[in-house]
Amino acid sequence: MAKNYESDGNTIQWTNGTGAAVASGQLVKVGPSMLGVALVALANGATGSVAVEGVFSGVPKVSAAVFAQGEKLIWDVSANGALGAFDDSAATPATGDVTGGAIAWVAGANTETTCTVKLTPGNATTT
Repeated sequence: MAKNYESDGNTIQWTNGTGAAVASGQLVKVGPSMLGVALVALANGATGSVAVEGVFSGVPKVSAAVFAQGEKLIWDVSANGALGAFDDSAATPATGDVTGGAIAWVAGANTETTCTVKLTPGNATTT
């Protein structure tokens, strides 16, 4: 093993500075442009593991969004009561939204409120 090996890069330690508790399984922004899923419940100010790679189901989706499998998604930070939700690539990103942090693992249909995504670190931009 290389002497400078740190980790496999699938998880990162993240300190919750959102002002509210984060539930295990909740999607969070790590820095300005990386998305992750909390692997543990984190009170505001607490530090814990967040997955930044992988496929996750049951994450919030904008109910009117319709997208194809493999489509690059937008994380709308103001949707879902300001908890955020995934929107389709045809949406116009607003300030703070993350584009390219995930792709649709399964197609999303109108009226669905959750979706299955694959996180794609290193490919995102923030508006």
